[in-house]
Amino acid sequence: MATEPAKITGSLKLGTDCELDLRAYELRRSGRPLKLERIPMELLILLVEHRGELVVRQQILARIWGENVCLDADNSINAAIRKLRQALRDDPTKPRFIQTVTGKGYRFIAPVAESAAPATAPAVQAQSPLATPTVAEPPSSVPEPLGSVPAVAKPVPEDSSKPGPRTIPWAVAAAVFACIAALGFWAWSRWQHSPSRPQGHTVLAVLPLHNQTGDTDQDYFADGLTEELISRLGDIDPQSFGVIAPSSVMAYKDSNAPLDEIARKLKVQYVLEGTVGRETNRIRINLSLVSVADRAHLWTKSYTPDAGDLLITQAEIADKVASEIRGRLGKTPRPGNPVIPTTLTPDQLAAHDLYLKGLYFWNKRSVGGLKLAISYFEQAVQKDPKNARAYAGLADSYSLISGYDSSTPVRETIPKARQAARHALELDPSLPEVHTALALIAQNYDWDWQTAESEYRRAIELNGSYATAHHWYGEMLGLQGRFDEGFREFDRAQELDPLSLIIATDRGMMLFYSRQYDRAIEQFRSVMDRDPEFPRVHMISAVYVEKGLYAEANADLEKWKSASGAAPWWLATSAYIYGREGDKRKSAAAIQKLVGLNRHNQLDPATLFNAYLGEGEKELALRWLEKAYAAHSPGLTNIKVSPGCDPLRQEPRFRAVLRGMNLE
Repeated sequence: MATEPAKITGSLKLGTDCELDLRAYELRRSGRPLKLERIPMELLILLVEHRGELVVRQQILARIWGENVCLDADNSINAAIRKLRQALRDDPTKPRFIQTVTGKGYRFIAPVAESAAPATAPAVQAQSPLATPTVAEPPSSVPEPLGSVPAVAKPVPEDSSKPGPRTIPWAVAAAVFACIAALGFWAWSRWQHSPSRPQGHTVLAVLPLHNQTGDTDQDYFADGLTEELISRLGDIDPQSFGVIAPSSVMAYKDSNAPLDEIARKLKVQYVLEGTVGRETNRIRINLSLVSVADRAHLWTKSYTPDAGDLLITQAEIADKVASEIRGRLGKTPRPGNPVIPTTLTPDQLAAHDLYLKGLYFWNKRSVGGLKLAISYFEQAVQKDPKNARAYAGLADSYSLISGYDSSTPVRETIPKARQAARHALELDPSLPEVHTALALIAQNYDWDWQTAESEYRRAIELNGSYATAHHWYGEMLGLQGRFDEGFREFDRAQELDPLSLIIATDRGMMLFYSRQYDRAIEQFRSVMDRDPEFPRVHMISAVYVEKGLYAEANADLEKWKSASGAAPWWLATSAYIYGREGDKRKSAAAIQKLVGLNRHNQLDPATLFNAYLGEGEKELALRWLEKAYAAHSPGLTNIKVSPGCDPLRQEPRFRAVLRGMNLE
């Protein structure tokens, strides 16, 4: 008959050199923390609790993944044991810690002793409405989370009833602790019985769901459900709640990174994680909401929908999950976020896949990437003419490409962008992507800043967690010189999409426009550290010029040349740098090449405007500025705030262009 498991209440010494500290949820060797993921850590706790006993695989499965979870149990448990042995430096052929009982399970065989380290009372942490209360047991109506680690007893201060100098401080501390506990219980009780609003921003990440069906075709479903969950959760409360964008969380697909590391990089307090498995002829989805601070499973749920129309299943489950978490926050669903159609054809499924591929290349923000994005979005709308997101992606791509490729005329791309955006609006006016597409056209080509601001605000109203809306709105505010407002939107965009290269890069541009040159350089270099090939990061050369760092500007120019192949914008930047440096010969040579290219294929006039601006040729610069204005060049949107335009600010012709662009 099995004995009761030994309760772990603090810190235990394992063998001769390892220590398991449950207060810190940490495994250490010789006092140094070891990198160990959550599942191997929970397995270690289970084995240590039952030290000396056989722990069978079914016990492990039930404790860590839940009783009815559907997954490849053998591979999952073997992987966890392997990682645990690596951390403990345990040889499976000559085990010191974990003994394998073939066909049965495992036994923890190392000596276990109480650690000599003194217990310290943990600091009392402020509780958000999502956090599990620590001052009282939850009512019986709250289900016990599946696979959760047993609660660890909190150490309390030692008895200080003996007379002496420590008596009064401990008494005061105990009284303070009691007051805090009482207040905590009161706050928790209020939350349990009435809706409340989180203090500050609460941020959640929906990690990519793990496909454990053994069928790679289900990757599509798992990824789709991840994105649908992000979309549905994103409109809970824009003022106090945010959900990390897909582009950041998908970086952790199939990742073995520990939960605390992911949470630190994404800067989130809560994580929604889960698996997609199979149970006979049905798909089984297991989801768990985890508090990062204490790794508590605040909410768990399993779904076993019919394996019918997968995208309908995604939408239905995402709505149910969003409703559950809204309930936790005391929120009610917001209108205008319809569930996708009830019948989906194979073409519509294929269109969704093409849309995701287009989005991937769109995020690269390069000429080649945008061209591929256009191709995939066009294929998507051909497969499914009612795919509003694909039309919005097409509008965004056509709007952006002329700014990246000066040989792609605006007169060809903007009509296509408008048509795609209007089509998307007709199909689904509730999509935030539709309104950011309309805003971008109004901003970059119509110079209708009022309409652009209205559309950005509408997108954020529809989904406050849509990072691109905050990003582009922040950029628009900065282009008008409203930097304080703009940086607030950039802060929100980076909070929602912390791994986005384009958001980080464009923040560098805003720092440059606001004359914070040192911070701009630091920002650009941080992006370079992550991806030195990211095209837009070479805008750092403009900052170097304003700082008089011409050697650094030219060095970056050479790096950019190898990536761009001396494209027109590269030549214009080259002319600008050499002109500002005073090397008229090299500046003139670059301009001559630009003029030659323009004869064969008309370029965006803004390229020659910038080239002559650097050379100090005011008359020629103004002439090309007026041509760029007549062509509605997207390269002019920054002229109100760009430091390079400072020499022209008193020129009547320059001021006339500003008035025409509604920027004066």
